Amino acid sequence: MSLTIGEIADEIFGTDVPFRLRAYDGSTGGNKSADIALDLRSERGLRYLVTAPGELGLARAYVQGDLAIEGLDPGDPYDFIAQVKDKLGARIPDPRKVKDILTSLGARMFVPPELPVQENPPGWRRLAEGLRHSKSRDAQAISHHYDVSNRFYELVLGPSMAYTCAVYPRVDATLEEAQEFKFDLVCRKLDLRPGMRLLDVGCGWGGMVRHAVKHYGVSALGVTLSGEQAAYGQAWLDREGLTHLGEIRHGDYRDVTESGFDVVSSIGLTEHIGVKNYPSYFAFLAERVAIGGRLLNHCITRPTTAHGSVVRGGFINRYVFPDGELAPVGTIISAMADQGFEIRHVEDLREHYARTCRAWARNLSATWDEAVAEAGAATSRVWGLYLAGSSIGFERNEIQLHQVLGQKAGPNGDAAYPLRPEFG
Repeated sequence: MSLTIGEIADEIFGTDVPFRLRAYDGSTGGNKSADIALDLRSERGLRYLVTAPGELGLARAYVQGDLAIEGLDPGDPYDFIAQVKDKLGARIPDPRKVKDILTSLGARMFVPPELPVQENPPGWRRLAEGLRHSKSRDAQAISHHYDVSNRFYELVLGPSMAYTCAVYPRVDATLEEAQEFKFDLVCRKLDLRPGMRLLDVGCGWGGMVRHAVKHYGVSALGVTLSGEQAAYGQAWLDREGLTHLGEIRHGDYRDVTESGFDVVSSIGLTEHIGVKNYPSYFAFLAERVAIGGRLLNHCITRPTTAHGSVVRGGFINRYVFPDGELAPVGTIISAMADQGFEIRHVEDLREHYARTCRAWARNLSATWDEAVAEAGAATSRVWGLYLAGSSIGFERNEIQLHQVLGQKAGPNGDAAYPLRPEFG
């Protein structure tokens, strides 16, 4: 018995799903009364879904334009993802229908199409770029994500060009106010004062460096693996006449030879270095900072150890952060402490990151046509999915964001620290 695509979908997903389906063979399926309508436009789209059931196949079909969603805001698909996130699990079809499903699909449907150019191949196929978290492979992974287009990032991130969790001082604060408050909070946690030397590893477009030298009178070195970020950040300092205090260097943090920094900030870098490299990472930073100096580590974390550190084969790993790894905050605290940092303060900001991602998605939605012209429709669709899905993940406590403040105490425990923290 030959089945239509709509009938096959009903056998696999049922008819109580939160969507209705239209397929290129003219058939329909799903929940006929659902508000969400999926339009499967091509055979290639079906092959993506068949060869990679789940989020990866759906992402491939959607990114390529083979799967359209009626009424979807591609820059901010939050409402769609929130409705379908937990309701797309395949069920076991009636055993009597399995043969009919396979015969109706045909052998060709089980041959994977060419991957979208935005997708990274699995890690084992990327050995030519070096071993995981080698300098060469880290540089390639960072370039994949951050060297899209500075203009594209301006559209999404806004004037601050800060691509890390903002901290909202008020419910009604704007994204720009929250990013400014975040940088200032880091400065206050580090107890910055005029004349201090700051090392900012993974500095992005230089927002932390700029804020610190401009408002606290420190001298600062920022380091990033992205050439586009470094050029942008240095030009920003040039325009504001701050180059006598700040430098944005293109390079690997492991190549920094200077030492004796009073403080170190690491904002959004730990996700990229690999959990097994935490000891060497924090040891390196401990070597760079003077006795009594502070380290502020700001990064995305996992709530528990249940899911491991690497999401292999998932949407985020393939499309957004190749080789990215997350760990619970306890793992980070232990690694910092083992390398001589006394842990002074820990703060979870996950609700703030949910708000931040929502703000970025709204920016993308508002500038969609220009974003597509700058980076292409497929890349822009990736970002819409990524920002909406991330916001939901933070809201649901599937991922977290922690700031951990450590201090390098002297051999006798000497470390100037107030009886109560002075930051808010």
